[in-house]
Amino acid sequence: MQDLEKDIERYFVKSVQSLNGIAYKFNSLSNRGVSDRIVCLPNGETWFVELKKDGGKLSALQKIFAEDMHRLNQNYACLWSREQVDRWTYDRINTTPPTSSSPMTEP
Repeated sequence: MQDLEKDIERYFVKSVQSLNGIAYKFNSLSNRGVSDRIVCLPNGETWFVELKKDGGKLSALQKIFAEDMHRLNQNYACLWSREQVDRWTYDRINTTPPTSSSPMTEP
């Protein structure tokens, strides 16, 4: 059975908590297309993370937001499965803070 987006999001929040971080749910009333979660990690990293189910699609506004984050050299990731959440979490444990954003915008 395929995970729903809410299942992946719940799994992601637990993964961030395992890093002693916080994954804030973000809803912007004035800017549609912003990422689902803003993640603050204890090492000072901040991430904008969009979560999608496998086969989901980024809206045009979500694509613009992702491009803006890359242009502004922000940490951005779009994760499409529990496996990608695991890889993102593993990378946070096994790397120094990045100097540029994650290239993960499509599966």
